[in-house]
Amino acid sequence: MTERPHDAHNAEVRFDPTDLSPKAILGSLFALAVFVAVVYFIVLGMYRFGDWYENTHQAAQNPMAQPAEANTRDMNPAIVVPRIDKDFSQPRLETNERLENNNFRLEEEQKLYSYGQPDQPGGAVRIPIDRAMELIAQRGLNTTPKTGTVPESVTNTIYAAAERADHDQANSLPQSAKPEKMKGAK
Repeated sequence: MTERPHDAHNAEVRFDPTDLSPKAILGSLFALAVFVAVVYFIVLGMYRFGDWYENTHQAAQNPMAQPAEANTRDMNPAIVVPRIDKDFSQPRLETNERLENNNFRLEEEQKLYSYGQPDQPGGAVRIPIDRAMELIAQRGLNTTPKTGTVPESVTNTIYAAAERADHDQANSLPQSAKPEKMKGAK
């Protein structure tokens, strides 16, 4: 293999002068930062002008209504909660959604992992879910009907009731009034 000398210069390989200079890159970043700052202050001015215009052009308030406080947009809980208690009558549907959902979940968890008897007259009881899963693992579930039994359905119940009614009616008739069995019938 031939070694290339370190100071060899190839006339065909050159630096491309059309690349951006570092000054141009930094200048464009500075221009972008100035543009963002200008847009921010323009939008801020538009919002303040809108607030000023809305406050100066409001319709006259009904004399029966209570005057609103100066800043109704403040969401600080220390200020908002007393205002809600004062302005909104009971019952309020939700005051703190997260806390109410957490309380609901805690109640459900307690029901899942505790003993109880929710239906006292019926005798149904509630056992912890872990214990119920142990019992199912030990005893298994009766998921298939026993062989030879007909599953209960509305149609089968109707047929059974009609058959009992026919047999009861046939036994209550006098001997001469009983219909004769047809051939092929059971």
